[in-house]
Amino acid sequence: MPRLYGERIMLREYQAEDLAHMREWVNDPEVVNNLSDIFLYPHTMGETESFLQSILDKEGEHRGFVIADKESGAYIGQIDLFKFDWKNRAAELGIVIGSRQWQGQGYGAEAIGVLQRFVFEQLNMNRLQLEVHDYNARAIRCYQKCGFTEEGRLRQRHYRNGIYSDIIVMSILRSEYEQMMKG
Repeated sequence: MPRLYGERIMLREYQAEDLAHMREWVNDPEVVNNLSDIFLYPHTMGETESFLQSILDKEGEHRGFVIADKESGAYIGQIDLFKFDWKNRAAELGIVIGSRQWQGQGYGAEAIGVLQRFVFEQLNMNRLQLEVHDYNARAIRCYQKCGFTEEGRLRQRHYRNGIYSDIIVMSILRSEYEQMMKG
């Protein structure tokens, strides 16, 4: 995939050098508590290396980008596409701003906007969806700002720290994206 550019960020290819940056957040409870259960157990260096190598080798249909500072190329986070459904023109996204110094500054929303342009205008998808924990209010606001709409809940689907919480399914359709771009 080519590099994609926003105002302050670029979505670039994963590189072997990204391993150190991934290791900074992959076992950080404040970051991974908002992510999927693949982060339930601590990740070893080998597991992180294997994940990165699978991306570099383009194994499977998981595709993604590193979110990087446009000027310096510094690692900010990751935004990935997976669960491609080519017949029905749909995909799912996952995003993490791993380094706390970059959180809360709109980099996630900008990265999602750049990715939406790619998904709808280059890949010709009709639907982009994601899942988010109901307690992740900051992420939900970001996704809403990016045009995503809540379309359902998996009630008490997630258990962490002694509490069951909902997983919210959100999506944006190509027609909604196009309308958002017009106005």
